[in-house]
Amino acid sequence: MQLQGELSIAIQGLTHRYGEKAALSDLSLEIPQRSIFGVLGPNGSGKSTLFRLLSTLVPVQSGTIRMLGYDVAKDQQAIRERIGVVFQSPSLDRKLTARENILFQAALYGIGQREAKSRLEELSEALGVQDQLDIKIDKLSGGLRRRVELVKGLLHRPELLLLDEPSTGLDPLSRLELWQSLEELRLEHSTTIVLTTHLLEEAEKCDRIAILDQGRLLVDDSPESLRKSTGQIVFSVATNEPSRVVEQLEKQYGYHGSIHGGSVRIVRQQTDISPMDVYASLGSLVTSMTIGPPSLEDVFLRIAGKSFS
Repeated sequence: MQLQGELSIAIQGLTHRYGEKAALSDLSLEIPQRSIFGVLGPNGSGKSTLFRLLSTLVPVQSGTIRMLGYDVAKDQQAIRERIGVVFQSPSLDRKLTARENILFQAALYGIGQREAKSRLEELSEALGVQDQLDIKIDKLSGGLRRRVELVKGLLHRPELLLLDEPSTGLDPLSRLELWQSLEELRLEHSTTIVLTTHLLEEAEKCDRIAILDQGRLLVDDSPESLRKSTGQIVFSVATNEPSRVVEQLEKQYGYHGSIHGGSVRIVRQQTDISPMDVYASLGSLVTSMTIGPPSLEDVFLRIAGKSFS
């Protein structure tokens, strides 16, 4: 179906309740085609409810969701044929091999054996699991299992891939490899990827992110634009006496600094701070000082008025 305005997902006025509690409140959101889009939020923000709605696991109560040109409330089967879903909880049978798990998925989608084997070979090579296909799932590392889940979710060649907390249980190297795979999927197959995450460093890798809190959309933009929108800068003072640096900054400038190991971190508006003056005033207390943009946690703190964690 032809998509209007090059959108994979268009959400308007979405509200979802569990009893008296609103998990989502009047949410409107647009997700472009061929993008990697992150839904970021702390626990209880509503991102899991949104994921279940996008996965067509629960019915829409109020508002509309259009995915790939179809109405979620009316065209669930058409949508399910066109999306891939990888849940946070493992869906692989640990007693079967990776190949057996994937081919079973192919049978569920009515993909013929010859075509299924061809797609399996292509995807397993692209995602780096071709040498693990005949190993039982319970013998694979967490990172390899996650990539097998991706092969399984992509076997029917979905236009849209939904990932729920994709880095759960992965070590740093496995996370890096997973993201390399996602970038390749987007570039080589024009797949739109939507993921939920509570990891700020993961959200940084997305083209755009929507930040949710208590069921409401706080902001929707690229990570870079969000950082710039605060008008803030961050400077980090390396020192052997962090407590003295914090005390002096508070006394002389009224700045609140936070101690992180052997450094002091200060977040201020660009218009009310002169880093070089601060550097000069601290004198011998300073080993070095770096200046950079705010983090997404700083963005969340500014717009939500509370810490992300």
